[in-house]
Amino acid sequence: MKIALFTETYTPCINGVVTHISILKKGLEELGHEVLVVTADTETKRYYIENGIMHCPAKGIKKLYGYGLAAPYSSKRLQLLKEFSPDVIHVHQEFGVGLSGFFFAKILKVPLIYTLHTMYDEYVFYVAPKSLVKITKKMLHLYAKKLAESADILVGPSAKVEEFFRSCGVTKKVELVPNTADLDSFKLNILSSEDKLSLKEKLSIPSGHTIGCFIGRLGKEKSVDILLSNFSKTLKGEPVSLIIIGSGPEEEALRCQAEELGLSEQVKFMGAVDHSEVPKYYDISDFFITASVTEMHSISMLEALSSGLIIIQRYDELNASQIEEGVNGYTFTTETDMKEKIMAIHGLTSDEKTELKKTVRATVEKSGAKELAEYLLKFYEQKKEENDERKRNELKR
Repeated sequence: MKIALFTETYTPCINGVVTHISILKKGLEELGHEVLVVTADTETKRYYIENGIMHCPAKGIKKLYGYGLAAPYSSKRLQLLKEFSPDVIHVHQEFGVGLSGFFFAKILKVPLIYTLHTMYDEYVFYVAPKSLVKITKKMLHLYAKKLAESADILVGPSAKVEEFFRSCGVTKKVELVPNTADLDSFKLNILSSEDKLSLKEKLSIPSGHTIGCFIGRLGKEKSVDILLSNFSKTLKGEPVSLIIIGSGPEEEALRCQAEELGLSEQVKFMGAVDHSEVPKYYDISDFFITASVTEMHSISMLEALSSGLIIIQRYDELNASQIEEGVNGYTFTTETDMKEKIMAIHGLTSDEKTELKKTVRATVEKSGAKELAEYLLKFYEQKKEENDERKRNELKR
């Protein structure tokens, strides 16, 4: 099959959507299918295809982490897509480039799959002043409903997607397809014992400390401020360190918060780190922690699981099933609850921690690129078959 994936962001940009699409592309190609990623590119002024990626000229948007916004329609983009001749179009983001995916699916009369990756209600404050948040959300819901109604199949990585669409008035079935991680890049024992010790010393993490890690955009929606507050109330002075990797609009405020709370020695802010460097930070860590309740199905969390890190996450009813409580993760509701989970990990022996990492890794070993591709191919093939049958019937008339 020929599959066109439409997204506003793609490599070298790093975020959950990019990782998901990269893994999906890899899996589909390993299964013998041809993939074209159509994406916005702020570094080019012309359209071109290279290595299976169509680069579309776009303007950067500073408020949205510098993501690019391309025109929602382009005759050149359509021409290049026609030459590729996709069997299905799969839209992963829904603005400039993504919106053109909806238009082109109708023009080319091919099936359209639409995956919603982001809870946009939680990001409205980036683009609308406080006084306009309510009306902006209403308009966003109408827009989401219109897109959903024009798709042949709706897909989401979490039950949160279904809840969001229902709040928009969409009654169509939502297929839940969990995200996955790059199991080849994120695995156990990336570093030697000597390199682990060296990295801990570089970060000034004392010997014997249990290490937690958070990786993600440092924006309000990630609730890192709650992690720091909880940490200061119950873990200040305990043999526990926290590594925070990422950048964003809240980075400076969070650094100041940590300093004001007296956590400068225990909390290590790394800033933005190249994605290829992330596995080594997971390798020296004992757990991954997050207080965010805006995630659909965190890719960073899945990468942590692939690296053997047990998850400690703030309780979120719709996402609670994404970990196996007591097997590869724990949920917390209060700062005391959070401390108990962390100190339980701290109390494990070195051998017990090693065995725990193996157990955690085993829970995600059957959710790689091939598995994700095979899962989605069922929908692609179903809709392609229906579309081919429709075309045959039209020829008979």
